[in-house]
Amino acid sequence: MNERSFRLRLSCRYEQPDNSVADLKVEVLSDGRWEILDLDVRTPGFLMLVYTLLTCQHQYLRTNCAEKGLQLESSNGSIDLIASEDWYVRKQHIRFDLRLKAGAPTKELMDYIVGRMEHCPVSINLKPAPDSRTEIFVDQAAPDAGS
Repeated sequence: MNERSFRLRLSCRYEQPDNSVADLKVEVLSDGRWEILDLDVRTPGFLMLVYTLLTCQHQYLRTNCAEKGLQLESSNGSIDLIASEDWYVRKQHIRFDLRLKAGAPTKELMDYIVGRMEHCPVSINLKPAPDSRTEIFVDQAAPDAGS
């Protein structure tokens, strides 16, 4: 059975006080090389779906962080998605590595934010993947992360 593999990554810098996007770059792994994802009318629809899933999760991440007093300096996010030959999502791994400008991330708070991310409009309209994982890692060494 042939699988269809999609890997995207994003890097983002934020403005405060609400974690609005100051700079965003999204790349796609294509033939073993990372390339800037430049969406246009020739972009395959399923690749757009994967991009939309990643960016919807990102929006819920930054919004919920702001609501809970976590000011983001930057983040790196990724999605590793595998679909079956007939396009059913079998694996969906999403990860964000955060660098904080301010705020105190607790395990409970990070679990809450992950829970909120899983309710983004794109996620709730997809069938759950048999192998699904959403993770957030915070750089604890960020300046003022404890304030």
